[in-house]
Amino acid sequence: MKKLQLTAVSLPALAVVAVAVLLLTARRPSFLRWYEPSIASVPPGPAPSSASSSSKSAPPAVARVPSDCDIFRGEWVPAAAADDGAAPYYTNRSCAEIQEHQNCMKYGRPDLGFLRWRWRPERCELPRFDAPAFLHLVRGRSMAFVGDSLARNHMQSLLCLLSKVESPKDVSKTTDPEFRTVRYESHNFTVAAFRSPFLVTANQSDPAGGLWDLYLDEPDAVWVTGVAGFDYVVVSTANWFNKPSMFYEAGRLVGCHYCLVPGVADLTLRYSLRAAFRTALRALLTAGGGAGFNGTVVVRTLSPTSHFEGGEWNKGGDCRRTRPYAAGEARVARRDVDLHELQVEEFEKAEAEARASGWPARLLLLDTTAAMWLRPDGHPSRYGHWAHENVTLYNDCVHWCLPGPIDVWNEMLLQLLLRNS
Repeated sequence: MKKLQLTAVSLPALAVVAVAVLLLTARRPSFLRWYEPSIASVPPGPAPSSASSSSKSAPPAVARVPSDCDIFRGEWVPAAAADDGAAPYYTNRSCAEIQEHQNCMKYGRPDLGFLRWRWRPERCELPRFDAPAFLHLVRGRSMAFVGDSLARNHMQSLLCLLSKVESPKDVSKTTDPEFRTVRYESHNFTVAAFRSPFLVTANQSDPAGGLWDLYLDEPDAVWVTGVAGFDYVVVSTANWFNKPSMFYEAGRLVGCHYCLVPGVADLTLRYSLRAAFRTALRALLTAGGGAGFNGTVVVRTLSPTSHFEGGEWNKGGDCRRTRPYAAGEARVARRDVDLHELQVEEFEKAEAEARASGWPARLLLLDTTAAMWLRPDGHPSRYGHWAHENVTLYNDCVHWCLPGPIDVWNEMLLQLLLRNS
């Protein structure tokens, strides 16, 4: 079974000011002086020249990890200022793509030390995200993110990382932000989001009780028809399967998860997540169900559901840690372990079936789970909104701050694409 860096955006306009401030406040770490909550007042860096972003010359040199290095197993280590790794790639002022509930800088998160860590694989170093190299690699191509709000969180991280080189044009065919499409015109690269939290056909049959009907053998048409012609589809989901649900296959009720209906077997969320992944991957690999897809499927494994401490998400639970877990410290829920294992198993089964059947699409595994288990400090918590606001997820330990540890997903994605390009 396949198992399971944050870097500074250059701010040349601040260089002289930073030196002066450092001299005046020598007792305070320079990082905290640059990236404390007042960062909202920092202006964005200069826009890249059109010549550099549209150049079609030789590909830029890019750092690659050795082929025998598993980038998904490792540890979080302090980012050293000497390697330009002690500051984030971007800020809430240099990137306009940060959604409100992930904008931890804007809402005054005081402990910004969570930005000072980088992921180091066991047998190599993971290079910084290289925006010019990424855009050169995907020139003339397209990438879709399919899944829940964490899939959108992943996409927004990528857009912020690429903002150092080029700002995309919004070419969405709808005003619904859940189905946004942008285009990097200088590189002829399109990125789109398709919201489908279950990946399969679903409807909420009992809004008052929160009960959902899941048709586990029917891929959700909302994304299946939309991804036709895309070169890459990044598929991910998990969290929504915690909701009480009725399971249907071939139009027949076969069981449920926490439905508490007499005579209906509780098959648990493990059954539904496995079935949904299997259905989604088959729809893509066989170009069936109207998908018409023959590109690369990137399966991103689950983002932890177990970082709430002191209670569940709706019972006072919160995530107030300010540093990553060290090896052996992580409090990993058995449920997360099980869900991760079944996702990897379904990936491997689909990969073997695709190879045996000669299907045109191929699969890659983006196994981010182990790295993210160790980052309970990277969530917005209460810093995704103003204190007086009435929001559903008041303490958000599900999504990830931008900038934040989620940027490592795209560092890994770049290396995965380089290795398989």
